[in-house]
Amino acid sequence: MSKVTVVGAGNVGATCANVLAVNEVANEIVLIDIKEGLAEGKAMDIMQTAQLMGFDSVVKGVTNDYSQTAGSDVVVITSGLPRKPGMTREELIGVNAGIVKSVAQNILKYSPEAILVIVSNPMDPMAYLSLKTLGLPRNRVIGMGGALDSSRFKYFLSQAIGCNANEVEGLVIGGHGDTTMIPLTRLATYKGIPVSQFLSAEKLDEVAKSTMVGGATLTGLLGTSAWMAPGAATSYLVESIIKDQKKMIVCAAYLEGEYGMKDITIGVPVIIGKEGIERIVELDLNADEKAKLAASEEAVRKTNSILYASGIL
Repeated sequence: MSKVTVVGAGNVGATCANVLAVNEVANEIVLIDIKEGLAEGKAMDIMQTAQLMGFDSVVKGVTNDYSQTAGSDVVVITSGLPRKPGMTREELIGVNAGIVKSVAQNILKYSPEAILVIVSNPMDPMAYLSLKTLGLPRNRVIGMGGALDSSRFKYFLSQAIGCNANEVEGLVIGGHGDTTMIPLTRLATYKGIPVSQFLSAEKLDEVAKSTMVGGATLTGLLGTSAWMAPGAATSYLVESIIKDQKKMIVCAAYLEGEYGMKDITIGVPVIIGKEGIERIVELDLNADEKAKLAASEEAVRKTNSILYASGIL
């Protein structure tokens, strides 16, 4: 029997719970929120699709009762304020840090062996905060961002090529931010063939730029943060843990010398299985990619410094 808890029944959390249920990733999915009745309502709404969608997973909603999350194998934390138009992920740090820290501590009281998947923004610092304050081994704290950014990258590549997105491979490393993520156009492929054989350098640069502002573009169109792709990307990551799929997914991982970095949580390719982060994959980056990753590292460290300066860490 597998159990997953999703903290936060807003758009991203509820979508994640829905995708987990429809794909029958776990036997039981607990959706928890601080707002009275919200998680219960979302869970009931999802369960009323069970017969229509043909799934057997059970989704349960609770209001602020962490005892109901006991025994969870994986806990997804989406809590916090979403981005509003014109707001950067970094501007959220003061408010969301306190929320994420409190939630994580409550979760571990009832599920001390759980693997944590951090979705709350700004995601890299929130994953770093969780690992530092909880004292967990680095394999058990995973930031989701890269899975979403890579999916957006593959979407834009497929649109530019005019092909099926399922036949495109591409990775986005670095920080989960509009100016810190690095779409690796050089390594992207279409059915194993470098995409540079299908797209000009100018078009690839356009794809990379579209990827980097993908979240901001949707925030401008929707008036709030996107939720369909973030929820699905989170479910994709959780499924690789629960089913021990050993998928290579870009996630925010705590580095201890990999890529020449220490004491930082940032997006790199990792192998995800039942133990969480089971291996960090070090890519052979060229000089330009290394320079971009160094700039991304600097930006993430600058945001992390806010956690120390404010006394949160």
